[in-house]
Amino acid sequence: MKKENKEQKPVADFRDEYPKFTKEMKHTHKILVPDMLPVHFGIIVEILKKDGWDFELLHNDSRAVIDEGLKHVHNDTCYPALCVTGQFIDALKSGKYDVEHTAVMITQSGGGCRASNYIPLIRKALKSEFPHVPVVSLNFAGLEKDSGFPVSLKTLAKMAFAIFYGDTLMSLYNQCKPYETEEGASDKAREECIKYILGEFDRKKYLHYKRITRHLLERFQKVERKKEDKVKVGIVGEIYVKYSPLGNNHLEEFLLSENCEPVVPALMDFVMYCAVNNVNDAKLYNKKSAATPVFNIVYKYLHHVQKKIIKLTEKYGFEPLHDFEHLRKCADKVIHQGVKMGEGWLIPAEMAALAETGTDNIVCAQPFGCLPNHIAGKGTIRTLKEMYRYENIVAIDYDTSATKVNQENRIKLMLATARENLGLKHVPQGSGKNNSNS
Repeated sequence: MKKENKEQKPVADFRDEYPKFTKEMKHTHKILVPDMLPVHFGIIVEILKKDGWDFELLHNDSRAVIDEGLKHVHNDTCYPALCVTGQFIDALKSGKYDVEHTAVMITQSGGGCRASNYIPLIRKALKSEFPHVPVVSLNFAGLEKDSGFPVSLKTLAKMAFAIFYGDTLMSLYNQCKPYETEEGASDKAREECIKYILGEFDRKKYLHYKRITRHLLERFQKVERKKEDKVKVGIVGEIYVKYSPLGNNHLEEFLLSENCEPVVPALMDFVMYCAVNNVNDAKLYNKKSAATPVFNIVYKYLHHVQKKIIKLTEKYGFEPLHDFEHLRKCADKVIHQGVKMGEGWLIPAEMAALAETGTDNIVCAQPFGCLPNHIAGKGTIRTLKEMYRYENIVAIDYDTSATKVNQENRIKLMLATARENLGLKHVPQGSGKNNSNS
């Protein structure tokens, strides 16, 4: 029996169903960026504007943002994905933007985390109401190649140093704000430092990190501070809820209102964590690629700069951010560096390093249902408490169903214990390993 020749129809490619960000859109589109770190991202956005891009950092963080997220993202999905999607939709609905000439951007680190699925989730949410808005991916893992953001080596260098300066500002501000004798002095110093940093980028002097860091340290040294003991509270956890005021219900502001000093680890730690994991993949899993030696070189250079900044910070009498190699050693005491899903080994490493530098009280911020963080974060708390005598950790879930009052009440219980420990003058806070059996 003769078979009938039927013309085969081409298989539809789902990638053709969404709008793509093209090179020409640099001159026609405004790009909206979610607000994860206001200072860091604020500096980066201004730098990219100077390169001809029309970026805007979003600051909308009302309950309407979460409600919009719930409409478009299932509540079992990662909470940060819901927040980011909701922030985009709420902004586009505000009427402030020409939606025919607007795009949205999100960073992706790749790996096994559900964050790798943010892009299709956001595209699906935009499709019904804003079908012409493209989603731009900023990533270094080869994701979303057909709708990516063209980044040169020069731009990467600018972003790296912007992160270094943002980390320094974040740390200096938190070390001064709780102790300032004149209200608003720390905010003023931070604003002046941001203008100075942007000026150095304008003058193409951003690589002079020693001089720039020295200027920031000298400016914050001028902030008059009271000499008193306050409870220091470290913030660790999933990267978005650790830093984002929207994601963690303004956790840093709450701790300041409770007369505490927030201690927030550097964003550069996460950047180096991603770089070193690529190097570890070759050693641990025989997963070597042409990019492996590149990641190794990048990591060594970033660590070199970090060590110089730490040395300068100590010279000026401020508490430096953690040396990343020390973080790796801290991780080895608790968990293997092969555990790298999500923030993986970085979370217990930061908790151990905080305890060793006098910050025993820690909020471990995690999205509800984020399995990597529950394992590497919450799952290591018992071990850490056995290692450090006054380790005082509370794991806080951030989700649409978790109320701000409940979260803050749990933190207040942790702070009550922290204040009791602070009163034990015969045993200094963060005194090191548990010697109760000696």
